[in-house]
Order: sequence, then structure tokens, then C-alpha cells
Amino acid sequence: MDITTLKNNIEIVSNSDYLWCTLPSGLRVVYRYAESNVSYCGFVINAGTRDEVCGKEGLAHYVEHMLFKGTEKHKAIHILNCMERVGGEINAFTSKEETVVYTVSLEPDLKRAVTLMSDIIQNSSFPENESIKEKEVIIDEINSYLDNPAELIFDEFENLLFKNHALGHNILGDEASLERISSHDGLSFISEFYSQNNMVFFFSGKTKFDKVVKIVSEATESIRSQKVELARHAPLQVTRFDKHEECDNYQSHAIMGGRCYSIYDKERFNIFLLNNILGGPGMNSMLNVALREKRGYVYNVEANITNYSDTGLFTIYFGTDRKNVEKCFDIIRKKLNELKNKEFSSQKLNDAKRQYIGQLTIGRENRENLAVASGKALLFHNRCTTLADTIKRIESITAKELIECANVVYADENLSTLVLS
Repeated sequence: MDITTLKNNIEIVSNSDYLWCTLPSGLRVVYRYAESNVSYCGFVINAGTRDEVCGKEGLAHYVEHMLFKGTEKHKAIHILNCMERVGGEINAFTSKEETVVYTVSLEPDLKRAVTLMSDIIQNSSFPENESIKEKEVIIDEINSYLDNPAELIFDEFENLLFKNHALGHNILGDEASLERISSHDGLSFISEFYSQNNMVFFFSGKTKFDKVVKIVSEATESIRSQKVELARHAPLQVTRFDKHEECDNYQSHAIMGGRCYSIYDKERFNIFLLNNILGGPGMNSMLNVALREKRGYVYNVEANITNYSDTGLFTIYFGTDRKNVEKCFDIIRKKLNELKNKEFSSQKLNDAKRQYIGQLTIGRENRENLAVASGKALLFHNRCTTLADTIKRIESITAKELIECANVVYADENLSTLVLS
């Protein structure tokens, strides 16, 4: 990494892919040059579902919705039209540990985009009439989600795996918790967490770095910058479980999974590669071949990894006919045992690495996802890693390390199941 200094004595850190710096206010800015007339930019705020007040689950998501419902200067219709009328868009989403507000726009409209986002994250007014309407919208979102067992099962599983912990709660909350949330709660949440010290601004485009920094500095100068204390604690371990819930579905939905590594654990690269081999997006994944291609038991089977700041989880999901659920579980256990006991040959390991590296490289063509990812990287790691560094790390993984990783993550005592049918 290289370190240089801007005219105003702001220290810039850079590598072959990114530039980043910390403004005097505490706001961090990460930049990636792209030869394009379209810019992607936004704020990643270190506040999500796990930072909510107990009994008011869904508050972070409610705040995300209300950001678009008016500020001290602008009504909701102005916020909706500001980017749309120049062909751009503004959006946001909430996760367990962060809130992201971002825009897509033409390069000449960058200042408009940054000014709008800065306004809504510091001056949202949470008008009561809009709060009432937006709660109805969120309730519809909750009911729609409850009608989709293929999505519902993931949150049900997390709630069991992180029992009595904020990481287990549904991001949307429920109707009862939403009813307890007030406009004052939303404003308090912003006041507590939406601080320049607790967020990162990310950018991908061809506007020069110093100009981006200048625009961001001017637009955010009045955003509060007090230190934020996150009262987060790691979830306690739970006893493995096998749970079957009755529901009126034609198809059975099932998950097998357990705890795994946090975003800071060096072993996470090993489980990423292992997960890709087991049930990644490739049609040649072990589980897709075993369950769909050979036997026709499932339409979809996937393995996923989710990393949090102090824990993580892995899940294997499939949907199948009721009569095939246990057959699928048996096959999955067999494949997990293969990964725990049979070391990859050099050729097979190299093929797996090549496939995963290819997927990562192609995935970087999605500039929107890449821009958000850079913001999260700087938020949690205070640095951004180049693709070349990531490739080097993946290529360094040995067959022995994969077996060791499999025996930790896929240990029998770490495998829980949930079935909705």
C-alpha cells in the first residue's frame, strides 16, 4: 500500500484497486476509478438490526424506510424525484449489522446525489402521517415475506441458531414490535448511530478522487461526528437442534447448518472455497450434482456463508417433495463426510480454486455490488483488499487446510436442521 497526502493534509492510502482516506470529521471515504459515465456511491452506516432496542425489533429497517419520507427542507416527493428526474436512482437496505444508502447516477449529477443522501441521513423529519403510512407498507412487506417459505426458513433458522440474541431477529420485525416503534424512536436511532465516525462513503466512477472528497466534505460538514459506542456482544452457543414445523406448503423447505467464522477470522477464506465446492452457484457443485442432476430430488439446492463481526453461519438449503427430505439430508451428510475425510488431489483443488477465482473476477463486473462491498470492507477492516491479494490468498489454501476447516464447521455436533412442510 502507498500513502500520500492531499492539499489539505488528508492522508490517502492506496493500492492498485482503491484509494481511501479519513476526513477530519471522522468520515472515511473509499474510491475506485471506473472508466464510465455512471457513478455508484453511497454511505454504509455501522448500525443494523442487532443495534435495536429490545421489544422494538424492526427499528433499523423502519428508519431506512422513513429516510425517504421528508427532511427539514424537502418533502417526500422531492426526495423521490431528485435522482429520478435525471435518470438516476436512490435506494437503501438494512442488514443485521449495517444500513446502506446509495445512488446510481450520471457522473455530472454526483454532487446532486451526495447532497441528497447527506440530507436524508442527517435531516430526516419522520412526519407522523408518513410514519403511519409507512408502517402499513412494512406490514404488507412482512406478510408477503411470511407467504414465502423459501425466504422465511432462513430467518427461522437464524432465530434458532442465535436464540435470544439480536442476530436472530427478523430484520423486518413483526406487527407487534412495529406498533411499538414511534417517530421519536427513529430519530433517536439516527442520533445515536448516524455519525461520521460510524460510517463510510464509497464511490465508483471517473470523477477525480480529490473532487469526490471535496463534494463529500462540503455535503456532510453538518452531520454529527460524535464517537459511537456499539453495545454488541457475541451470541451464546446453543445445543444443536432438529426441528420440523408444519405448514400448508406443497413443497417441503429444509435447511441444515450451524455456526462458522466471523468477518475477521483468517479461516473464512477456507470455508468460502469449501462452500463453493459443496453448494456454490456452479451447476457442477457437489450437492447440485448429487441431488438434482443424478436423482432429480430438488429444483434448487444452495450452500451459503454469512459472516458477522463476532460470529457467522453456514446454511445448506433445498426444497423438495416431503417424501424426499430425509433422503436429501442423508446425501448431504454423506457429502460433508467426504469433505471431512477425503483430501483433494492437487488437480481437483486447483480446478476448484480456478472456478472460484473466475466467479469472483466475473462478479466484479457488477459495479454496484463491488462499490457497496468496498464500503463495508473499509467500515469493518479499515482497508480494502485488491483482487490480486484475494486471489493470492485463495491460491495459498492447501488440501490439508480444507479438511481441517471441514472437520470444524461440518462437525456433527455443529449440524442443526429445520424443515417447513
